[in-house]
Amino acid sequence: MRQRPPKDEALELSGSHRARFETIDGQGRTGFNSSDDLFSFRTILTADYHFDPDVHLFAELWDSRAYNGNRGSPISTGEVNTLEPAQGYIGVTLPGALGKGSKVDLQAGRFLLALGSRRLVAADDYRNTTNSSTGIRADVAVPGGWKATLVYVLPQQRFPNDLESLLDNDVALDRESFNTVLWGGLVTRTNTIAGAMAEVGFIHFGERDAAGRATRDRSLDTVSARLIRDPKPATWDFELEGIVQRGSTSTSLAANAPTQDVRAWFVHGDLGYTFAGGWKPRIALEYDHASGDGRGGSFGRFDPILGMRRADLAPGALYNLILRSNFISPGVRLEAVPSKKSDLMVSYRPFWLAAREDAFSSSGVRDPSGRSGSFAGHQLDARLRYRLTPKILLEGDIALFAKGRFMREAPNATRESWTRYGSLNLIINF
Repeated sequence: MRQRPPKDEALELSGSHRARFETIDGQGRTGFNSSDDLFSFRTILTADYHFDPDVHLFAELWDSRAYNGNRGSPISTGEVNTLEPAQGYIGVTLPGALGKGSKVDLQAGRFLLALGSRRLVAADDYRNTTNSSTGIRADVAVPGGWKATLVYVLPQQRFPNDLESLLDNDVALDRESFNTVLWGGLVTRTNTIAGAMAEVGFIHFGERDAAGRATRDRSLDTVSARLIRDPKPATWDFELEGIVQRGSTSTSLAANAPTQDVRAWFVHGDLGYTFAGGWKPRIALEYDHASGDGRGGSFGRFDPILGMRRADLAPGALYNLILRSNFISPGVRLEAVPSKKSDLMVSYRPFWLAAREDAFSSSGVRDPSGRSGSFAGHQLDARLRYRLTPKILLEGDIALFAKGRFMREAPNATRESWTRYGSLNLIINF
């Protein structure tokens, strides 16, 4: 829930604008231009009105546009969604609803949703558009460090979704329906083991065909468990998360396609240390393993549903090469704060396929025979942010991917040896 404005301010108005230029050479994904330049703009206008300290109405308009694309550009509803009311809900806070020291926050309407680690449900901020849902959310806090979140939502289907309309930045309102449903929740407890927060969660995601929209008829039950101790100066921190996915999916988009049982999983782990003083550098070792669809009767490719990718893995947008599916990747990450106005991040990761017969991550590159090996390549990812003023932020992002044997030799691989990506971002808050 958003933090309330001071009691004497019933209405709070705010907004932000982000202008981005991005470029890529040696595109790693199949079916797109080898090189591309794209200009994207995102404007967010927000209104938050409080009837009293515990009841408020919240509304938010998103306008996301992209320019300089063409039929070979990877333009999708991830880049374009013009004049969209992404949020519009009523929020109610109920202090003491479950006894002394408890609190219940309720939301009903259309809102952005992020749960836990955000690896399954998130509104990824790097992407030009967002994930919005319509439904209800309840956040419960009780004494003893216990919290719970319960949700039942209909994820929005972004429109327009045809390439010509997207290239023209046409306006069409998003829609939701009971053909796509997400429900579940999570429970957390602070200071559970070694000063870490413990979390368990369950998410059900279901979809079915609708008029003019064919789907894989996914019905996925996803169980997660996480243990995390946040970074602090002169202290070790860590995070462990395991996710198991079961259910069913169709083998294709055809209406009469047979279904397969889903048996998929994902593991994330990291161990870091933050040095005191100076730039407060944090060095971390990381490991991610997302199952792929190998030989066998069940479908083994892990589905990240509505999860984020930038915080753990790599930029989206024109790059968008790494999705939490079919890869094994250890890594090392350095984060630092050179000054009060700046912060930086550099990470290195090699990538292997978890199942060599399946497509590597979100590249679309695949060798069904498995003969092209399993090493996908090396990735270097870096970000630098500098705050010009309290309300103006500059950000630069770079991703370099040196392609391994699989990404060079698979039957539909793009033949360049490198993928080079960069973006410059100007963010203004008002």
